Amino acid sequence: QVQLVESGGGLVQPGGSLRLSCAASGFTFSKYNMSWYRQVPGKERELVAEIASTGGTTNYAMSMKDRFTISRDNAKNTVSLQMNNLRPEDTAVYYCNARRWMTVYWGQGTQVTVSS
Repeated sequence: QVQLVESGGGLVQPGGSLRLSCAASGFTFSKYNMSWYRQVPGKERELVAEIASTGGTTNYAMSMKDRFTISRDNAKNTVSLQMNNLRPEDTAVYYCNARRWMTVYWGQGTQVTVSS
């Protein structure tokens, strides 16, 4: 059974940091490209960051490139997102995504709220 379980979300003040983690099971993690997406009510889900299966290539949305860092540990089947200098507009549900060719898996999401 495929599972992507996100953790680490919560409430943080503007300028603060959070680290999201996604634990994967039920598939060969090291063969999948991994991504983080986010979504706010009424808007489309948007890509935050992605990392290749080997971890050698990363890609970020422009507004997050200098603040967020994606990483993965293929030995532990985890992918993480370090988020620094958070802004109120970063408030969203953050989703973990696994993709290989036409196969895509999603986690259930974790809420991140940036507010004073």
